[in-house]
Amino acid sequence: MQNPYINPSRVINSSDFNDISVKWSSPSNIALVKYWGKYGRQFPSNPSVSFTLEKARTEMQVICTLNKDYSDNKTSVKLFFEGRRNEKFESRISSFLESVTDIFPFLRQTELQIHSKNSFPHSSGIASSASSMSALALCLCDIEKELFGEKVVENFYQKVSYVARLASGSACRSVFPIASVWGKTSAVEESSNEFGIGVGDRIHQVFTSFKDAILVLSDREKSVSSSAGHGLMEDHPFAVQRFAKAEKNMQRIIQALAKGEIEDVGQIVEEEALMLHAMMMTSNPSYILFEPATIAVINEIRSFRKDTGIQAYFTLDAGPNVHLLYPEDQATSVEDFINTNLMKYCVPGKSIFDYCGQGPRKIN
Repeated sequence: MQNPYINPSRVINSSDFNDISVKWSSPSNIALVKYWGKYGRQFPSNPSVSFTLEKARTEMQVICTLNKDYSDNKTSVKLFFEGRRNEKFESRISSFLESVTDIFPFLRQTELQIHSKNSFPHSSGIASSASSMSALALCLCDIEKELFGEKVVENFYQKVSYVARLASGSACRSVFPIASVWGKTSAVEESSNEFGIGVGDRIHQVFTSFKDAILVLSDREKSVSSSAGHGLMEDHPFAVQRFAKAEKNMQRIIQALAKGEIEDVGQIVEEEALMLHAMMMTSNPSYILFEPATIAVINEIRSFRKDTGIQAYFTLDAGPNVHLLYPEDQATSVEDFINTNLMKYCVPGKSIFDYCGQGPRKIN
C-alpha cells in the first residue's frame, strides 16, 4: 500500500516562492501506560496512552527561505535555542530533516532557520523531545500547507503525529488535546503504530482536568539516554512478557478512563512506572535511574494516600523525577502535602504544577 504522506513530485516552483514563517506552541505529555522498545522506522513495540500537558511547552518558529544553490542536494538548517545557536541539537535536527525528505521534498530546495524556546527549565523531568519534535512537525506540515494548499493532506493533525513519531516516538502523542493513544491495541479499534490518535473525548470528565505535579528531584543528565534504553529491549529477557502486559494494561486503563475509575487508573499508572524501571534494572547492561529521593517521595505518596484516602498517584518517565497525578477537586489537599512533605526533596525552582491541556496551538 502506497504511503499517502510521500509525494516525490511535491517540489517548489522557485519563480513563485515567497519566504514563509510559521510559529507553533506544542506541549509535552506524560505516559500512563509506557512505550518502551521500538523497531523499524520508529514503530512502538507496545501501545501507550498519555495525558497531554498544558504548561510544559515548546514554542517554535520556523522561517523557510529558498536555497538558491541547492546543487549539493542536502537540507540546510540553523537552529537557535532560547536565542543562542545550538549546534548539537542542530545536528540532530539536520539528520532528522534528511530522513524525511521523502515526505517533504521541498526541504532540499530551502533553508530553514529555527527559533525554539521552552516554558520549562532544562532537565526538569519533562520530555522535551515530545514538545520540541511535535512543534517541529507542526511547523513542517504547516509550511507544506502554505506551499501546496489546504488540501495537501486530508487529516492535518494525523500527518503531524506521523511526522513527529519519526523524530521522537512520544512526540506523536503531544498533538492531541487531553489524552492520546499510540500503538496498535485491541482497546482502541482505530489505533495505529504509524501515528497517535486523540482519545480526550472518550474519557470521563474527572480526567479532563487532572493535575500533574512534576517534582524535579535531580537535574543531572541521565546516565543512559532513552534511545539507548529502547535499544536494550531488543534482547531483553522479559521483553515478550512486558509487551503482553502493556497490552493488558491498555485494555484495563482505557475502560477505567472512560468510566471515571480513578483508583483503577492510579493502580495501573503506578504499576507501569515501576515496571518501566524494572526493565531498565534487568536489561544487559542494567542501569538504575532512581535516586534516593525517588524512593523517599514514592514512600511519602503511598503513606499520604493511605492516611488520607486522597487519590494521588505517582508515575515516572525514564529518569529519577516523579510526576504526581491527582484530580482537580483534591488539588488543595494534595498541593499542601507537596509543599509540606515533598518540596524538601526537590531541586529549588524547577518543579511545575501542570494539568491536562488542549494540545498545540498556532501562534499568529
